[in-house]
Amino acid sequence: MTDGALKANAPLPFHSPWRIITVGDLATLTNSSLGTDLAEPAIAPMPFAQPGLVSWSWALLKDDSVNFDTQKEFIDYAAAMGWPYTLVDAEWDTRIGGEKIQELAAYAASKNVGLLLWYNSAGSWNVTPQTPKHLLLNSATRREEFAKLRRWGIRGIKVDFFAGDGQSMMAYYNAIARDAAAFDLMVNYHGSSLPRGLARTYPNMMTMEAVHGFEMITFNQSSADVAASHVAMLPFTRNLFDPMDFTPTTFSEIPDRQRLTTNGFELALPVLLLSGLQHIAETPKGMASVPTYVRHIMRTVPVTWDESRLVRGTPGKEVVIARRAGNIWYVAGVNGEKNPKDWLLDLSFIQPKTGVIVGDKIPTGNATKLTPNIPPFVFVKEPVTATVETPVQVQGSGGFLMVFGDRDL
Repeated sequence: MTDGALKANAPLPFHSPWRIITVGDLATLTNSSLGTDLAEPAIAPMPFAQPGLVSWSWALLKDDSVNFDTQKEFIDYAAAMGWPYTLVDAEWDTRIGGEKIQELAAYAASKNVGLLLWYNSAGSWNVTPQTPKHLLLNSATRREEFAKLRRWGIRGIKVDFFAGDGQSMMAYYNAIARDAAAFDLMVNYHGSSLPRGLARTYPNMMTMEAVHGFEMITFNQSSADVAASHVAMLPFTRNLFDPMDFTPTTFSEIPDRQRLTTNGFELALPVLLLSGLQHIAETPKGMASVPTYVRHIMRTVPVTWDESRLVRGTPGKEVVIARRAGNIWYVAGVNGEKNPKDWLLDLSFIQPKTGVIVGDKIPTGNATKLTPNIPPFVFVKEPVTATVETPVQVQGSGGFLMVFGDRDL
């Protein structure tokens, strides 16, 4: 914070911040909870903080989508998909206005959808013009704003454009989450530092960006070019302990960018990447164009899990993770390299044994002999049996999602 504390300081006896190193094989690391074990316990029960999928117009449609009609369309989209939330992004206060936001919130509630609103963290460190800004800087104005949001029926906020990791800025993260909790608001931090266990102390802190995520892919072709290898690194690094708002999954073209990942790759991401609020980048039009079974998966894919297992992985090159929610297993895999691959996966722990795999279209023949060129964006659904050596073929920058135990597939 401007004129705030930068370096750690405290009266004696001095207690330093935790510094941790987690050591083990990849399977041990991906199941470790050390990142949150050292955080303070929850300040209070927060039953209002419910994880879920979010419809979000800005990912592909950007600023022009922040208008009343488009946001109403995305509320209808969330309702049709059974997703609990819709995020209205920057400049909603000027492009839509408070009165119409209240109308949208009431309309969303009638559809059993909760509205989330964007805020600028502001402060003199931040010259970004997007509004609303300067409303969260001190507790008095912050709590006044949060009280208004609760009256409007808003379920949560996305706060963007934070500064560095100085002590006063760390205190700012804590203060926003603490005050938001008093008004039953969930929090999503963007342009932010790493979570460092905040989600344990503040269960309403649902996710933090702190990643070169999908929006950067929409900004730069250089980011789109390395999206596959980048995603294949994240389960072993940034997403290892804490929620990460990557904002995954588009089956459509990205405006002004060449998408190099396959549809199978994109379908795997909501399972592979963990976030309490999982913002889906795909638009209503794009989702309407995919097969019915893909929409079913995207309607029902969980956000929280009862069990996870690393099946296969080399950071930056490939990763396959199995996750269970109730009696349904999901197995998500992506290939971070450009060459197609044949995998034999040990899925002997999965029950029931039969399920489906949705992945890329693989031409007839040995995958190792295929060209690395990605075919048109397609899906192929086939039956699959979980065995000690389950064969899977993936394209370069491709992927798949298996589902076991969903009778509707």
